[in-house]
Order: sequence, then C-alpha cells, then structure tokens
Amino acid sequence: MKRRLLLLGSLLAPAAARAQPGVNQPQPRLRTEDLVIVGRDGARHVFRTEMALGPNEQTVGMMFRTGMAPDDGMLFDWGAPRESSMWMRNTLIPLDMIFIAADGRIHRIHERAVPQSLATIDSRGPVRATLELQGGTAERLNLRVGDRVIHPIFGTN
Repeated sequence: MKRRLLLLGSLLAPAAARAQPGVNQPQPRLRTEDLVIVGRDGARHVFRTEMALGPNEQTVGMMFRTGMAPDDGMLFDWGAPRESSMWMRNTLIPLDMIFIAADGRIHRIHERAVPQSLATIDSRGPVRATLELQGGTAERLNLRVGDRVIHPIFGTN
C-alpha cells in the first residue's frame, strides 16, 4: 500500500506543479510606466514598461508570452545595485536584456537572448535594474552602453 501511495504521489506532483498559478502561464499584465532611453545622438525612445517589482513577478517575468509590441518592455527593479542573472526558461520569444546601473546609464546589453535557453545571462557588475525588450530592439534603435535611461527609479524624470 505504501508503495502505491508513493507511486501515486510521484504521478500527481508534476500535475500539481503545472496547476499552480504562474507556473505554466503568463501573469496578467503588470502595472505599466513610461521609460525613456536617450541615445548618444539625442534620440529619445519611449517604452511602456511593465514593472516587475516583487519576487513573484520577477520570477515569472516574460515566461509563456507569445509576443511583445515593439515599444513594450518589462523593467525588473532590484531595489538596490546588485549582480543580475537572468535566463530564458519558459520564455517563448527572443529578448534583448538591458542592464542599467543605479545612475540610469546602460551598463550592458545582451541582444537576442535565445528562447527557452537555460544559459545564464549576467549583468557583469552591479545594476539597479534589468530591462527586457523585444529581441532586436537594441540593434534597431542603435542602443549602446552608456546611453541614459530616464525613469523615477534612477532619480530621473
């Protein structure tokens, strides 16, 4: 009997994990705020960014979404400068990851992260936030390390 219960438990555990909210489906859209990136040439690029502020929102991020508008993004606010490590587990679309220092300057750009990859994408230094954009956006808009990000979390409006 004990063996049957263990077998039944092992069969039901994956189904229970799949049934948990947020584990296998996108979360509803988060609160949005405008964010502006100012390029070296002075060009201003405005993005409507979902704000991933808490651990649950940050864990799910862009998982299971099948698309993203060219001017949309998701901003992961870490609250204070720290190393940021991201991955693409359960993420179905390519993303550009923009790692932003506490002063609002772009610290690092990782372009076209591969969907579903488990490879770690690191900030390579402390950052206040990580911005995810549609894959190819950094190249399309000629975004570069050192460009300025305007958003209240960086003390800029």
